[in-house]
Amino acid sequence: MKADIHPKYYPEAQVSCACGNAWTTGSTLPEIRVDVCSACHPFFTGQQQRLVDRAGQVDRFNRRFQVAQELRAEQTTRETERRKRAEARRLVEIVDEQDVEPLATGADTGEE
Repeated sequence: MKADIHPKYYPEAQVSCACGNAWTTGSTLPEIRVDVCSACHPFFTGQQQRLVDRAGQVDRFNRRFQVAQELRAEQTTRETERRKRAEARRLVEIVDEQDVEPLATGADTGEE
């Protein structure tokens, strides 16, 4: 190891959690404070299901997802209808009577 390039290592660093739990570990910091640890995290304590039920996050997500799907379906329907109308307009020609030349018949050919 090169000298003077590595941080100081504290083999007896104290870790303290917001819930009051504390333990010793090795670290480059002499004291570490954390918000959540294995003693208070819902995943480790088995209260994970209670948090989901209390917050209703899954229900809110499902409602937002359903609304988004309905909006996408409505947008697709509108786009399809718009394309149909545009195609119908393209196929239908509106012709002014002034722009229409009379049909040539045998009498109008100029032959006598």
